[in-house]
Amino acid sequence: MTALNFVGLLLARIAMGPDPDDGSFWMPPQVSTVARSVDWLFNFILAISVFFFILIVVVMVVFVIKYRRREGQQAQSSPSHNTALEITWTVIPVIIVIVIFFFGFKGYLDMATPPANAYEILVEGQKWKWSFNYPNGYVDENLHVPVDRPVRLVMSSADVIHSLYVPAFRIKQDVVPGRYTKVWFEATEPGEYDLFCAEYCGTSHSDMLAHVIVHPPGEFEIWLEKASNFLETMTPVDAGRKLFQVRGCQQCHSMDGSAKTGPTMLGVFGRTENMADGGTITVDENYIRESILEPNARVVAGFEPVMPTYQGRLKDAEIMAIIEYLKAPAGASQEE
Repeated sequence: MTALNFVGLLLARIAMGPDPDDGSFWMPPQVSTVARSVDWLFNFILAISVFFFILIVVVMVVFVIKYRRREGQQAQSSPSHNTALEITWTVIPVIIVIVIFFFGFKGYLDMATPPANAYEILVEGQKWKWSFNYPNGYVDENLHVPVDRPVRLVMSSADVIHSLYVPAFRIKQDVVPGRYTKVWFEATEPGEYDLFCAEYCGTSHSDMLAHVIVHPPGEFEIWLEKASNFLETMTPVDAGRKLFQVRGCQQCHSMDGSAKTGPTMLGVFGRTENMADGGTITVDENYIRESILEPNARVVAGFEPVMPTYQGRLKDAEIMAIIEYLKAPAGASQEE
């Protein structure tokens, strides 16, 4: 296939519009209402870039051959300028830039203006975990949404800058500490899709992964009700294990004895810990509760006071479930 044929096929693909079920060499399948316009603009800019790259290279090669230095011929002076040529290579790029700006700004407005009836979910990013808080107070480590319904994400960060990115939806938005950022989408196909952090946020940045689960019509409400009642349907140890994973505890506290940002939780209950202030303490229910609600009150020696408070973020029943999980024998306390 020649380069010109490639450009022709690419322009034809733009004119017809990509098949939303196929995706492309560059993009995954389109599964949101804004994906088609994003892909169209991407392909348009790509086609323009390829066309002018080929044009410039071909003309350059022709000129190098045609106007190469020859023995016995003197160099001739060239005209200082060509008015028609200069107008042409000024007007055409200006028109192209205007077209790109028009469609880009239109797409930006569409992506920045959620519908009034959008379903709102709170999102928190922290090293290195996503947390999705639903209107009824349930928190999950993956994003569950209904199909064919606008969803608005109100996002914040507990530490550094993160960036929520869902390639299949063509959405990406920075998550910044100390402020709220927002993004919305409407998924068009049920299924499971990847969610990444697209902003380097530290040593485990590449592990900050989650999934978007798009539920078929009528199934999202059933899932949310069942998931929200996990304290009633699971044993305290299993519920505590789920909370330990979902709330990001395992990002800083291992359950296998290895060192992380915080002390390991393997066999922590009943253990005597040396404190940073020189004292000692035996780990019991009260100390674990205090460490969750006021983590910097008494810090274990050798560790920095960097743990955020969970005051107001965990219910008493959830704290008790975590305590029961940490009290369980080592075999029952292992991470899944």
